[in-house]
Amino acid sequence: MSTPRRFGREHTDDLVSFLQASPTPYHAVASAAQRLEEAGFRRLSEADAWEGGSGGRYVVRGGAIIAWYVPEGAGPATPFRIVGAHTDSPNLRVKPVPDTGAAGWRQIAVEIYGGTLLNTWLDRDLGLAGRLALRDGSTRLIGVDRPLLRVPQLAIHLDRQANDGLKLDRQRHMTPVWGLGEPREGDLVGFLAEEAGLDASDIAGWDLMAHSVEPPAYLGRDRELLAGPRMDNLLSVHAGTAALTAAAAYDRERGGGLPYIPVLAAFDHEENGSQSDTGAEGPLLGNVLERSVLTRGGTHEDRARAYAGTVCLSSDTGHAVHPNYPERHEPGHHPMPNGGPILKVNVNQRYATDGAGRAVFAAACERAGVPWQSFVSHNAVPCGTTIGPITAARHGIATVDIGVAILSMHSARELCGADDPYLLANVLTAFLAG
Repeated sequence: MSTPRRFGREHTDDLVSFLQASPTPYHAVASAAQRLEEAGFRRLSEADAWEGGSGGRYVVRGGAIIAWYVPEGAGPATPFRIVGAHTDSPNLRVKPVPDTGAAGWRQIAVEIYGGTLLNTWLDRDLGLAGRLALRDGSTRLIGVDRPLLRVPQLAIHLDRQANDGLKLDRQRHMTPVWGLGEPREGDLVGFLAEEAGLDASDIAGWDLMAHSVEPPAYLGRDRELLAGPRMDNLLSVHAGTAALTAAAAYDRERGGGLPYIPVLAAFDHEENGSQSDTGAEGPLLGNVLERSVLTRGGTHEDRARAYAGTVCLSSDTGHAVHPNYPERHEPGHHPMPNGGPILKVNVNQRYATDGAGRAVFAAACERAGVPWQSFVSHNAVPCGTTIGPITAARHGIATVDIGVAILSMHSARELCGADDPYLLANVLTAFLAG
């Protein structure tokens, strides 16, 4: 049975709002949770006892969220269908001692997070967002979405070779300015406390990062492209959230009968290796899936049976062919924007896709009525990786790497086809709905 398309250009419009509301992984999780709540999902605490029964549930841990929908009549060995993604993006993150400066300028000390394209952060108006850890043990989201910081580039008059090869020292050249005068200890904390309506003494710690305040925008003569920040990989988090809620609605409309338990697993820290309690290499997903089995009266044997029939689509952005650098791409595989989602293949297991996974993905695209493309790296160009191989190896779950083709990956501002976000969401819905 085919799964009807549920998304069009209004999905991409909503992605614009999602990107704007999600300058950090913590904000992205809050945005996804809000959408799940509106669709009838219920938040669970990992510290509480969980009950069985049908319906939608989710858990949040820092910058990660795991959500799932149990259809009526699901048994303890019912397999899962998982959409995997990640919430983090390369950026500039505030150091523990933030107040610094030189030559009469006040600056904020930052550390480079992930494989950032450093030059894209130069001469760009930056806000500051993240979470504050308070002395009472709670956390508070904070977002300053106005021009606050700037990393100024050296004028060409003082670097005549800049256009022949810009070289940026990560320690010396990437420190943003935010005012004039001598730096004072407590400047940033005092500012954040005022913004959050707190006393500075309430703030015990922080996880803060810079973000471009320029809003996403449709681009081109026919508005067929979308430019914006953090598409790698909030585009997939947004599509996965929409697909999970659509699959749940589809099941309710049909009066039940989904053969799988659809799951969204959006992790933090993919951009620096996934090794954290909220990353794909941590225990979070396995714990949630196991507890789901056990609350439905299952055993470890049932968990093994459920995992044996489980498939994960690891959705992350990939490379569209670059018109100015076509020689950097594999000549027989040139994914294009608005050509539909891409199947990502690497025989050295940088991606987890194999032939059986290709068949699963192709079937979902066919049910959704969506075209798809293949991506493989040029043999002379190193290949990136995703949460896909980690998920497959850690949990023994069949995993397929897919995504949307974009330009300017890891830039402060990336570019995709305006149709691809909703094409991806329709494929993920068809996959989750089985």
